[in-house]
Amino acid sequence: MRIKIINKSTNSLPEYATALSAGMDLRANLKEPVTLKPLERALIPTGLFIELPTGYEAQIRPRSGLAIKHGISVLNSPGTIDADYRGEICVVLVNLSNIEFVVNHGERICQMVVTSHSTVEWEQTEELAKSERGTGGFGHTGKH
Repeated sequence: MRIKIINKSTNSLPEYATALSAGMDLRANLKEPVTLKPLERALIPTGLFIELPTGYEAQIRPRSGLAIKHGISVLNSPGTIDADYRGEICVVLVNLSNIEFVVNHGERICQMVVTSHSTVEWEQTEELAKSERGTGGFGHTGKH
């Protein structure tokens, strides 16, 4: 799949770390470092603008290394970039640790996964088909 991209940063284009990676790392595009205090969040720009095809979205997800080593996550995870969005990709990072974390220019801050999606048309009804689970809610399928 080919996707149009504008890169207004000094960073390289997003790329897959390995041949079987699902996500591409996105990098911070900063004029100066951003310090995230514990429980603080910030909108981090990437300098990237994309044009996705109809029927596709880009999902912004946390990087596991930042999460486990530093408690840094993507707050609205997964973030969704719709096919008709043409603005800069920015990432809401949050510091869930108890120490400050500094985000530097060029740092890998999240992953982006491009995937297809369906468009739903609702069919209103008065009854749904029976299923094995039925109306069992949260925790229903776990251990008793």
